Amino acid sequence: MARFLNSTPPSGLERVTRRRLFLACLALSGLIYFLRGRRAGIKSTLSQAEAGGNLREMGQEEESAYFLNETSWRAPVVWGDSDASERRREEQSYRTFKTGLVAFVVGRYSQHLLRFLVSAERHFLLGESVVYYILTDNLRAVPDLELPEGRVLRPVHVGEMPEWRRLSRVRMSILAEVIRDRIQREVEYVFCMDVDQEFVNPVGTEILGDLVATLHPEFCGMPLYTFPYEKAEVSQALVEEGEGDFYYTSELYGGLCAEVYAMAVTCSHLILQDAEAGFHALHYEESYVNRYLINRRPTCVLSPEYSWWDSPRTLEVPVQRVVSVGRQCAALEPQKRADRRC
Repeated sequence: MARFLNSTPPSGLERVTRRRLFLACLALSGLIYFLRGRRAGIKSTLSQAEAGGNLREMGQEEESAYFLNETSWRAPVVWGDSDASERRREEQSYRTFKTGLVAFVVGRYSQHLLRFLVSAERHFLLGESVVYYILTDNLRAVPDLELPEGRVLRPVHVGEMPEWRRLSRVRMSILAEVIRDRIQREVEYVFCMDVDQEFVNPVGTEILGDLVATLHPEFCGMPLYTFPYEKAEVSQALVEEGEGDFYYTSELYGGLCAEVYAMAVTCSHLILQDAEAGFHALHYEESYVNRYLINRRPTCVLSPEYSWWDSPRTLEVPVQRVVSVGRQCAALEPQKRADRRC
């Protein structure tokens, strides 16, 4: 192309200055483009395949806006106030079914039972048929509550287990036995919960599924390598490096009776094998539940709204629906534990 008339070629110094200016503008444009794209990506709903479940890489300020709505294997992740949950509740409204809620109440854990039951009557599957199965070593600790039609309290006596660690070794085998001999004949779904929890907001039929697990609030969105899976090679709960999708809490799980029975039987066998070898996994039954859910992925995953407690590592959620009083106390400093009578 011909040069303009009367123009002169720029000097060497001027050419260098213009080149630097051009490169600086190019770099600035690229940075702005990257930041805009990153912000748009953060605000969008992420799938697990896209995000790898890693929420906290986005930054603390974005955590409360995070909604993982579906896993990589297409299981729904349930947030109670979402449109998807509203649709699930609407679909379930045309069905008739019974749901069992199992809680182990042994030793000093009887102090939590009344609060657990009263809060469940305020918030758990309201308007639905529910049977509370209270597995206890002290039948006198079960309160005599007057429940509305369709809601039943069924105490079931189990052997004395004064130590929590003792209970953690046999709870899965007891659960499997009770489901087999009784629960599966009386209800369609069964959910298992630790009794030192409290319902604080509605928990409806959006939680129903074939096999239901709940995201651990302290590890939701964390990188896979931070999950406290069992790493001891001698354990039947061993999770190899690179395995796993999420880390689930043992505070709440459930589903169809057949599915929960299968999980309880498998976990009880793994626990027995480890016990015979003189070993028990670091996080007790939670470790075995997580091992099982890697091999048999849940069909429905509950968000941390359904198992939450306040700690420095806990993910903030839009609504707290179930609060773990026990783990909340464990996360407190000694003086605060005393103040709350933990």
